[in-house]
Amino acid sequence: MPAPSRTVLVAPTLTISLKKAGSESSHDVVNEEGTQHMPSATTQVPPGLGSIDDALALLRSVGYIATRQIATALYLAHHLRKPVLIEGPAGVGKTELAVSAARALNFTLLRLQCYEGLDDSKALYEWKYGKQLLYTQILKEKIGLLVDDADTLDSALAKLGSFQDLFFSRQFLQPRPLLQAMEQSGGSVLLIDEVDKAEEAFEALLLEVLADYQVTIPEIGTVRAQVPPLVILTSNNTRELGDALKRRCLHLHIGLPDAALETQVLRARVPGLADALLAQLVAFVQALRAENLRKPPSIAEAVDWARTLLLLHAPALDEALVRDTLNVLLKRESDIREVMPQLAAMTRAARAAPAEPVSRSAPAAASTPAAPV
Repeated sequence: MPAPSRTVLVAPTLTISLKKAGSESSHDVVNEEGTQHMPSATTQVPPGLGSIDDALALLRSVGYIATRQIATALYLAHHLRKPVLIEGPAGVGKTELAVSAARALNFTLLRLQCYEGLDDSKALYEWKYGKQLLYTQILKEKIGLLVDDADTLDSALAKLGSFQDLFFSRQFLQPRPLLQAMEQSGGSVLLIDEVDKAEEAFEALLLEVLADYQVTIPEIGTVRAQVPPLVILTSNNTRELGDALKRRCLHLHIGLPDAALETQVLRARVPGLADALLAQLVAFVQALRAENLRKPPSIAEAVDWARTLLLLHAPALDEALVRDTLNVLLKRESDIREVMPQLAAMTRAARAAPAEPVSRSAPAAASTPAAPV
């Protein structure tokens, strides 16, 4: 069926209203190219993003121990209206940054999980084919009533043409995360997770969204965001992303944490862990990362291990306990075999680590946040 010939306007509530060519709306403006301009809104700074220090406090309020570098990226993303591309190994808190930001700002979180073969029907929109077929069947059954009073073929076709517009209207459209983000009137966080797993062709689809915060639907027009979403893309560096995508984003790298930051993270994520056991745990994990491992433990595995030790009521590390729970930290059997000969010495060294309580209000200085992906 051909694309509609009438102009379709998107009202602030995103319901579709059909209007004759040349008609006007007090809320919507459609230019010659068919671009739909959402109502303009005065840009307001959400509480918590007035300064970089405010951003630090905002994330900490929901349990995300951010560095100043991370808080700066979040602050700039809002004020410059630019997406943030976060790269780094798995489990260092890239995804959790978006989740925590949405929770702290009380924004809607829209998540697009990328994978090989992802296309616009899953990322942008798709038509409700079943509903369109039902509409076609109803139209077929009522065709006689619709054209009964038409005197000529031209007038009959004109009447049918008015109903064809509905076939490609908003009520038959199923929005996906990218389009949903453009439709939010109260602010949102759009998380495009593991974008490196998608194919390069998908990056081209993102360019319009990231550059202009708009989505083009050929049958309807171009929908521009009423309130541009806060866009966060994550990548585990499984492939090199294109320069066009990177150019449109702020860049942030999150690596594995140092001992001081990891201590703050574990205090926030696993309350109730004794200072002595916490110091031993951090020392052991830091020592593991110094070994020649294929997959060193991330902050996510450290949090899981801390919860495991708390569940087992462990007062301190010992070789048997570490051996029995090492699979929580290391997910490859080759890495476990690699550290087994040094396990006793590493455990003794970790037990000697001094327990030094860390101030909960002290700012972090490393380049990694608190929470697991």
